[in-house]
Amino acid sequence: MLNQTNARTAVAKVVEPVARGLLKIGVSPDAVTVIGTVGVSASAAYFFPRGDFVPGILIMVLFVFSDMLDGTMARMQNRTGVWGAFLDSSLDRVADGVIFGSVLIWAVRTQSVWVQAAAFVCLVGGFLISYARARAESVGLDCKVGIAERTERLLILLVPAFIYGLGVPYILPAALFVLAVLVLITVWQRFAHVYRQANA
Repeated sequence: MLNQTNARTAVAKVVEPVARGLLKIGVSPDAVTVIGTVGVSASAAYFFPRGDFVPGILIMVLFVFSDMLDGTMARMQNRTGVWGAFLDSSLDRVADGVIFGSVLIWAVRTQSVWVQAAAFVCLVGGFLISYARARAESVGLDCKVGIAERTERLLILLVPAFIYGLGVPYILPAALFVLAVLVLITVWQRFAHVYRQANA
């Protein structure tokens, strides 16, 4: 939805005044990035292992807007260097690790070994997907392929987790199984894509 012009314009009307206000009081884009990561990570680490997914996700949503805020603030300051992108991408990995790691702790505490295994595959596979792209691009190859990139992985996890938290049984374990399969497919897609380029 946010790729549509009208949606982007509507979001900008909310984000830009907040971004200007933060810059006016001396808050930097990097600080917003860090605060957003800490907020998302702390919410997941505190609520998810206990199975309190609804309050955890609602709090996380508040911090997700930092992703839009820091980019808007950087543009307002004409900051076009690579540091901001590097910091944002690196801290995204931290947040992902805490989110999926917290779900794994919940699974270990309350679920069968199969659900635990699925959560483990999602955690490790997610990092491998990100690393495969970064490593491929570092040697000049393209690796923007796969059916379960970061946004898809988070949606497939967090939407069922929220519904599970509302009392709908089995939906989160089922989502973990589905996501584990998609993660493995995405890993294979990225490795195959890089292999074809490397041997072209």
